[in-house]
Amino acid sequence: MQNIIVIVGPTGVGKTKLSIELAKQLDAEIINGDSVSIYKKLNIGSAKPTKDEQSIAPHHLVDICLPTEYYSVFNYQQDVRQLIEQITKRNKRIIIVGGTGLYIKAALYDYDFSKDESVNTYNELSNEEILEKIKSLDKNIELPHQNNRQRLVRLLNKLENHVETSNNKDKALYPHIVIGLTTDRTYLYERINKRVEEMFKEGLLDEVEALKDDYANSRVLNSAIGYKEFTKYFSNEAFLDEVKEQIKKDSRHYAKRQYTFFNNQFNTNWFNANFTDFSKTISEVMTFIKEKD
Repeated sequence: MQNIIVIVGPTGVGKTKLSIELAKQLDAEIINGDSVSIYKKLNIGSAKPTKDEQSIAPHHLVDICLPTEYYSVFNYQQDVRQLIEQITKRNKRIIIVGGTGLYIKAALYDYDFSKDESVNTYNELSNEEILEKIKSLDKNIELPHQNNRQRLVRLLNKLENHVETSNNKDKALYPHIVIGLTTDRTYLYERINKRVEEMFKEGLLDEVEALKDDYANSRVLNSAIGYKEFTKYFSNEAFLDEVKEQIKKDSRHYAKRQYTFFNNQFNTNWFNANFTDFSKTISEVMTFIKEKD
């Protein structure tokens, strides 16, 4: 099969635009690689492709479940592998685009997940306490980031239930090339801040208000940047301006973690996004893909 094109990079750097342009030129179908865009009703905060953008090229794994449903990395892995088989049979190229590195790597590499069944949510424990419990059970295990509560909870459940956690994470199951979009860090943070301002102008508060009742039973609303910050607003612990600034801060920190993951976990080929003339970026990436093919 031909190389799968994987487009990664920090939030707000133009991944969606690049994926759509490449899909047109390569006759490709796009698989979403963002863990929040999977959910219906989470549109503005997730910055998922618009309906118009999705109409330009076939998109998969966008708007496939409700915020109150649980969709894990295991589910994503299974769905992407089925899609790879189906799209390949249609003789189409495949583009995976998104910023959730763990999801993308789990789909393309030899990650062996047991079906995810959380036995305990550990609501009584802080992230730091969960991390300490994990260390006490396995001193040598690869640790998730302390702020990634979902992964911490999943890992502690596996350890306490003696579920196998080892994987051959460096063994790729499909041929692929990884394209990373980047830009100057200071400029990126400016773009992120501006993007958050635009989200509020587009109606993020109204979107979240409509989801208010779902927060009690939604893992994604309580963990996704752009949504989780509103919990303090709903409980009158924060003003709206404070929520906005927290989203900006969390988004900037997330961008840092994304760079770390893409540099450490993928053989990423980085391209500077030319926001003045994005067609030049598209041309550079297309030339590179043709050379690799």
